Amino acid sequence: MPFKATILTLYPDMFPGPLGHSLSGRAMEKNLWQLETSQIRDHATDKHRSVDDTPAGGGAGMVLRADILAKAIDTAAPPDDPRPKLLMSPRGKPFTQARAHELAEGPGAIIVCGRFEGVDQRVIDTRELEEVSIGDYILSGGEIGAITMLDAIIRLIPGVMGNMESADTESFETGLLEHPHYTRPAVFEGHTIPDVLTSGNHKKIHEWRMSEAERLTRERRPDMWDAYMADEDDVD
Repeated sequence: MPFKATILTLYPDMFPGPLGHSLSGRAMEKNLWQLETSQIRDHATDKHRSVDDTPAGGGAGMVLRADILAKAIDTAAPPDDPRPKLLMSPRGKPFTQARAHELAEGPGAIIVCGRFEGVDQRVIDTRELEEVSIGDYILSGGEIGAITMLDAIIRLIPGVMGNMESADTESFETGLLEHPHYTRPAVFEGHTIPDVLTSGNHKKIHEWRMSEAERLTRERRPDMWDAYMADEDDVD
């Protein structure tokens, strides 16, 4: 069975969006993965198709109702559905390349896109939603986050990328940021390609790329560098 993503959203027209193009779009055409959307509003019970209400205890904004969202989740994911249920949330656990690999190896995911001030905690608890964040910032809703997360997952599904060696050397795969890249022309506005890359000496090229990856990681992501060095110490 191909990887299947089910998106619960108030804006199903936002999908597939960018996922319908390039690698993910071609992979969808080949049935390497599947996408379906579910309109949360279809499970509303009043004539206005309301899905939110004021927060208990007062405060600004509105909150997605537990009963309506729970019905949407139960319809999209019956009890025997093995796929994890994810909620896009700024307070969630940060999404990582490692988690992308885990999900790419599984049957798919149920992804809930929140809106307004958030989701009633009771549906998070009773439906065991895994809260996921794509960064320390706030978006208008979970849809763009879901698209971002799916893009990271889909490219790791076997058959999607033509050259998996490329994926193995990307940023975050090795614990380091990726080294700089160069291609033709040999001279651009007076700047040349580093000599080592045109030397034909593969050992020196590898050493240069590793050195540059380490330098960039130290400079730009000291948190990653500290984790990388801690892993190196554990190996030693």
